[in-house]
Amino acid sequence: MLPAMSLSALSARAQRVRQLYATLETKRGGRPWTRAELAQGFVGDVGDLMKLLMARDGLRPVTRLTARLRHEFGDCLWSLLVLAEACDVDLEAAFHSTMNELERRLRPRRVTVRRRTKTAKTSRGRRR
Repeated sequence: MLPAMSLSALSARAQRVRQLYATLETKRGGRPWTRAELAQGFVGDVGDLMKLLMARDGLRPVTRLTARLRHEFGDCLWSLLVLAEACDVDLEAAFHSTMNELERRLRPRRVTVRRRTKTAKTSRGRRR
């Protein structure tokens, strides 16, 4: 088992691999991929992950499922780290901010019950 790495260490490693890809892309196509092309690659990775999750749920046949799932999750994480860097997004701060917002929205709220007084009128104008 590999030692745990911080998100910034994972991101730094992803950027080193991205540089290797950029060199290859420049040799093959004359330039490195744009952010949009990187995002298209990410969409492809998510599609591959979706197929494997369907296989895990018994909806598709596949061999070596566990190894392939690990690989696709790694691809998707790499893509997110690279895209966040390419867009100047602090992924760790974005994650914490989003989780704080979701927790605030999803936290059960106290319900305040208003009690009617004996002289309150009903919707038809009659007193109770």
